[in-house]
Amino acid sequence: MTDARGTDGTGTTADTEGTDGTGSTADSRGRGGTGGTSGPGGWEFTDDRGTALTAARRPERVVAYVRAGAALLDLGVRPVAVYGSGHDADVLDPVKASGLVAEGVPYLGPGRTLERNLTEARTRDLGGVDLIVDVTYDGKSPYAVDEALAERLGVPLVALSVGNELPLAAIVDRFGALAGALGATGVPGVPGGNAGRLGDAEAAVRAAAGRTGVSVLALSGAGPEQVHLARPHAWPELARLAELGVRFVDPGPGPGASWLTTDWEHAVGLGPDLVLFDSRTNAVPPHAVPAGARLAPWNPETPPSPAAFARFFQDLAAALEDEGREA
Repeated sequence: MTDARGTDGTGTTADTEGTDGTGSTADSRGRGGTGGTSGPGGWEFTDDRGTALTAARRPERVVAYVRAGAALLDLGVRPVAVYGSGHDADVLDPVKASGLVAEGVPYLGPGRTLERNLTEARTRDLGGVDLIVDVTYDGKSPYAVDEALAERLGVPLVALSVGNELPLAAIVDRFGALAGALGATGVPGVPGGNAGRLGDAEAAVRAAAGRTGVSVLALSGAGPEQVHLARPHAWPELARLAELGVRFVDPGPGPGASWLTTDWEHAVGLGPDLVLFDSRTNAVPPHAVPAGARLAPWNPETPPSPAAFARFFQDLAAALEDEGREA
């Protein structure tokens, strides 16, 4: 189970510089990202750690954390490979894979094995690597890869925020901005491709929530004795759903910024009408649910693209409608 505040990387962003065959450099300049540019003067992009990256030309061969890679694929940029986090296994989690498998994007294993798997021969097989793209939950450190590894490989590293310091719309826009900087074409509205579809999905959620008044609890199973209950404000997509009128159940007081770790008896006692359960491979299916409650899957690492969140929101709207009819 992945905690939204956790990190698998151990590097920092202080005064780092790296270079690859494209003449890329990274200079840490504090937090806050900006959009990228590409032209005769070279390529520039500032990520959400505030690290400004430059290259003589636009990066073309991108290796990304699976969540970031799936989002970029939705937005028109095909990674040459993806990797997992310390919570992932040697086989790509199908829940997190999105369209990556269908597109034949290879999986390099979890981040902790990336250095071994991304050998010189493997890099040659991929045609070289121009850029690594990861996510950050704290605006300081990449989540799934050791920053020092990118430095040793001489490959610049972009980390985009998926934490609750940004609203969902801003997170999606940042991935759209990176996709645009990497040359994405043919996706309506990049940055923020398919924004109209997401808007339609949000409207469907707002309407369903207003009609049904269904109470919702999001959780991640950890075994028969333990469950992690999501604090909605800590998850950008859940916070957005709450803004749209979804009635989330408060897990109650206790430690944990993103989750309240408790037992299943407490979860059942909250009496939600609808349970959003963590459907990733590393989570455990619900051990107990309130009588009559409906179950619906939730991927806490939904790719930050309009298309992916539109699918999730549309599915949730349908679940709200179904539960409302049965209530």
